[in-house]
Amino acid sequence: MELKKVLSYLLFLSCILTVTAQNNAKFVNTFIGTDGTGHTFPGPSLPFGMVQPGPDNAIEGWNHTSGYQYKDTLLLGFSQTRFSGTGIGEMGNILLLPFHEKKKHLKNSYFKNTEKASVGYYTLLKKDDVKVELTCSERVAFHHYTYPEKNAKLLLDFQHGFQFLNDSLVLESDIKIENKNTISGYCKTKGWVTKKYFFTILFETPFFSSIEVPKKKKQNAPNYILDFKLSENQILNVKVALSTVSVEGAKLNLKTEIPHWDFEKVKLRAETIWKEYLNRVDIEAPQKQKEIFYTSLYHLLLQPSNIADVDGRYRGTDDKIGTSLNKEYYSTLSIWDVYRGAFPLLQIVAPEKTDGIINSMLLHHKAAGFLPIWTAWGQDNYCMIGNHAIPMILSAYNNGFTGFDKKDAFNAMLETSTKSHINSDWELYNQFGYYPYDKLDNEAVSRTLESGYDDWCVAQMATKMKDKENTFIFTKRANYYKNLFDASTQLFRGKDSKGNWRTPFDPLTATSPMNNPGDYTEANAWQYFWTPAQYDIDGMKKLLGGTSQFTKKLNDFFTIESKNPDKFLGQEAMIGQYAHGNEPSHHIVYLYAFSETPKVGQQYIHKIINEFHNNTPDGMIGNDDCGQMSAWYILSTLGFYPVNPANGEFVLGAPQVKKATLHLKSKKTFIIETTNFSTQNIFQENPKLNNSLLTKPFITYSEIMNGGKLEFQMTNK
Repeated sequence: MELKKVLSYLLFLSCILTVTAQNNAKFVNTFIGTDGTGHTFPGPSLPFGMVQPGPDNAIEGWNHTSGYQYKDTLLLGFSQTRFSGTGIGEMGNILLLPFHEKKKHLKNSYFKNTEKASVGYYTLLKKDDVKVELTCSERVAFHHYTYPEKNAKLLLDFQHGFQFLNDSLVLESDIKIENKNTISGYCKTKGWVTKKYFFTILFETPFFSSIEVPKKKKQNAPNYILDFKLSENQILNVKVALSTVSVEGAKLNLKTEIPHWDFEKVKLRAETIWKEYLNRVDIEAPQKQKEIFYTSLYHLLLQPSNIADVDGRYRGTDDKIGTSLNKEYYSTLSIWDVYRGAFPLLQIVAPEKTDGIINSMLLHHKAAGFLPIWTAWGQDNYCMIGNHAIPMILSAYNNGFTGFDKKDAFNAMLETSTKSHINSDWELYNQFGYYPYDKLDNEAVSRTLESGYDDWCVAQMATKMKDKENTFIFTKRANYYKNLFDASTQLFRGKDSKGNWRTPFDPLTATSPMNNPGDYTEANAWQYFWTPAQYDIDGMKKLLGGTSQFTKKLNDFFTIESKNPDKFLGQEAMIGQYAHGNEPSHHIVYLYAFSETPKVGQQYIHKIINEFHNNTPDGMIGNDDCGQMSAWYILSTLGFYPVNPANGEFVLGAPQVKKATLHLKSKKTFIIETTNFSTQNIFQENPKLNNSLLTKPFITYSEIMNGGKLEFQMTNK
């Protein structure tokens, strides 16, 4: 008996040590997606952090929306904020560039082979022999420079930032040199959004000289060159704290998060926090696959950003200061992208953030009169179409989250769907039962189809709130998509206010408001055909004539050759008409689960995973879009994906790893396990949940979060 107790204790101890020793952070390669159209960045950040210090190669251009491109050799310096994977640039504020006076001609170049990064850390050696190291807390960037001698120079550029359709970023500024160790102030900038940011910069070593660089035309913020006399270690430490509220808020953030000058301590804390998040999922897979998977998880968790100060204060979309619940106010909400896969996945791997995200959107609604569309630094840039904060709210409600007021949430959904605002003309929409292309400048078909999904979500919420009138109204609106179905082409086609189809009609050419205006949003008629299938697969089948025709339509979609695919129109990573590089296609491969040939979809999933994702800087084809591309990879690797992101269902595909374990809240685990897994056995059959054969092609959020085991039998046919 005693021996059994000892053995049991040793087994328990072994399990504890295994969990403790687990370090999935070591598999993260922050350079994945930095070469090409992934638009990610290698610098440090914390999960949901406000700051992202890192290198800037350029301030404008589609390739440099994060400020960085892997193959670029020019180094402008190191700014404090940026977005991950977006198609438009914003942020990039407060540039610091340390340089060596004796090699001033080399201040903007660096040795590429010295550039290294890991979670919470970035470093390189400049060609003027200045070594740069960066880390951060949630709201404070920490710069650690090692100079080749005691005399040190530092450029501070407050005019710097990523520009979008403008030639002068800073509208106004008020910056003060408080003393030889502190510079504080604020800037108001106009880029993708108009925003205010407040800051304080603290130097461990006092500067003995500050020279303001002569301003250029349209420059409304100063640049300074500071001189330092360093100690024997030749190190200059700099902390940059930010706030949306005030300089005092920035100072409180700095004092609270990094009150010391121990760079290694901050770096270790960042690594520890990342380990805790990344260790929430374990997979059994080769090194390469782990690098792609955990880097995807890392990219997913970079946003949305909590832009509330440590005391909970934030600046709202109306420029007023508020105090948030639980000190959370989330921005960097790329809603058109992340509502699809990233937000449902966040509810699994970081459920503690869900209520805060919903409450942030409800606070935005109270200030703006409608729910956010795409927020940056708390301000809406109104980018993309639809009102997809609505399915995010329904998703959270359906999945059992109760940390927000459901009546306020329903009211926000209703008001957003009935009071016209930017990109939503409800009078026009309801008058015709679709958006007529002659009454809009572009995207008439896409706007109709995406609004239909939002309408379905409002109808579902109305049903839950026992509001029969709005259930009826929005169920009717959710069927407007059928008004644009052209039986002759079997596609959704632009129609004018007189009921005439758009002629000529080219279903293979993608359109986009900025590059090729037309009826579709970064996609073509074939790609947008499948949008209503997010919520009405049965209705789609009826339009086509049944499941056989639905299956044939899918087969045609994946085999019709693309016509002059243009990455600027979302046409990347193509399989027939499927464009993995952009969001409208992401759910389509999973529609095969509702067809006559589910395994065809599983074959395509395997192809997408293996051909369009890699562990290299160019290993992401298409913008990561604040973690949505990464979310697709993670979910598909696990074996499921939410075709309808709001109903709590995850449609089964085929797992791409032998085993995965989700470490859930309340110390529960959900295990995905396969038998006969191999590179040849890419199909699954006879899936079981907790030893019971599944009779449906999906599992639910609650089934995952309750813990248990999902088993797949893998086969080669």
